[in-house]
Amino acid sequence: MPDAASLASDPDWLPHRIDMASGRMGFLRLAREQLDGPTFLADRTPGSADHEASVPLGDVLGMAPATGPLHFIFHTAFCRSTLLVRALDLPGISAGLSEPGIIGSLAGAGRQGAPLVKPVLDLLSRRHGDERAVIVKPTNHANMLIPALLDARPDARGVLMTSALDPFLLSVAKRGMMGRRWGRQLYFELMGYAGVDLGMDGPEQFAMTDLQAAGLAWFLNRRYFSMLRDRYGERLIWLDGDRFDAARAATLLTVSRHFALDLTPERADAVASGDLFSSHAKLGGDFDARRKSETERAASRVTEEEIAQVGEWIGLIARQAGVDLTLGGN
Repeated sequence: MPDAASLASDPDWLPHRIDMASGRMGFLRLAREQLDGPTFLADRTPGSADHEASVPLGDVLGMAPATGPLHFIFHTAFCRSTLLVRALDLPGISAGLSEPGIIGSLAGAGRQGAPLVKPVLDLLSRRHGDERAVIVKPTNHANMLIPALLDARPDARGVLMTSALDPFLLSVAKRGMMGRRWGRQLYFELMGYAGVDLGMDGPEQFAMTDLQAAGLAWFLNRRYFSMLRDRYGERLIWLDGDRFDAARAATLLTVSRHFALDLTPERADAVASGDLFSSHAKLGGDFDARRKSETERAASRVTEEEIAQVGEWIGLIARQAGVDLTLGGN
């Protein structure tokens, strides 16, 4: 098994998991060409026994890797953030890391994980060759860490990627029972670190429909992003997922300028017209066919009416809270 110094010096060794019980950090070996793909890095498994390693957390704190520029894509879910980070995985320009498991592990570790934030980010920022930067898209379940991530790396910039409420709720509904359960869990999660007093007691919260809870989760995340934008200023820009889909090359150039990637218009056009945008970013396969199948499966007048009613309700809550839900531009 490689020692801490070997792990720190080789960017192919990605920090993968934190085991607070044993006090160790697990690493996963992935070559540069293996970073891209529809599977989140959190879900990757070692190809063989010699592609995984672990070291004591104390050794991680003592690592001194050769760091490089690091930037982030933060998101509210179901807004094409996976597509964006995959589009920015451009050998020779930038490496895109889609939901590395280590960020979720940091979030799960709570206060115990705080001393590991900067060491982990430094490890993630190691570049392959002369690439300009590493772009990390964390899971949205780690959004509570955004201030810690940005404070640990003052050089880092970020994109706040979101969508309108209606397509978000439809995406939840498309995933059936597990999607609705996910939306309710996300609501309780956000209430824990970005909550507001909604004037509802426990029974009233329990009585909400799943899409009401998911809608509130979306609202709380948008409010939280707005506060982060106010706090960090020009380090963060808004990105509407629908605008990205409608103006792919232009959006890639905007993000490239924000991250100082020096992406050329020709390369942006090539990426925007390539195969990536015709396949499902998370699951692979034909995107349009999958979207049509999922939409037909979830379609019903009852669901459409509920989404519209939740939209009106969230709009009322936003007005009462003084929150502008207009999608921010680039």
